[in-house]
Amino acid sequence: MTTAERLIESMHTLLWERGYSGTSPRAVQELAGAGQGSMYHHFRSKAGLAVAAELQMSDELKHQITARLDSGSTTREKVAAFLTLDENVLRGCRLGRLVQDAAVVDDDSLRAPIAATFDWIQDQIRQVLAEGRRNGELDPNLDVDDLAATILAVRQGAYVLARGAQSSEPFRRATQGILQLLPR
Repeated sequence: MTTAERLIESMHTLLWERGYSGTSPRAVQELAGAGQGSMYHHFRSKAGLAVAAELQMSDELKHQITARLDSGSTTREKVAAFLTLDENVLRGCRLGRLVQDAAVVDDDSLRAPIAATFDWIQDQIRQVLAEGRRNGELDPNLDVDDLAATILAVRQGAYVLARGAQSSEPFRRATQGILQLLPR
């Protein structure tokens, strides 16, 4: 791994554990085994390094979501796969947790990759639903944009409920609840 890759990976880890505001450049440097000069040689600022880590997180999420949405043969199965519990349910969504940080929300450069990823996810869900509507699985009058937003919101909210309860049960119940609205 190059120094830049170690710095990105370290920032990725610390963002998930501590959030943006709770992650110091020094902590990133220590975890990466890199000096301050190396960090600022590769990245202009803490925010620049955080954006690189967010883009890495985004790529990982896109691969996971694509695999989930491609795994079913029906619309319901695809949505169910998207809503499936994962091993990190009590830690929450890596990107979703970051938008709870005021420093991220207030900085367009930090917020933009997250917003773009959520837009991408919602569009992938919308495409699955539109296909289901076209092939007769879903009501032809269904607003796939609204339902895609709802499905994404349920997953993100389910993470919050699970973290708050320190149990995967609220996540499971919320995602099973939305699936009851889709035809079998």
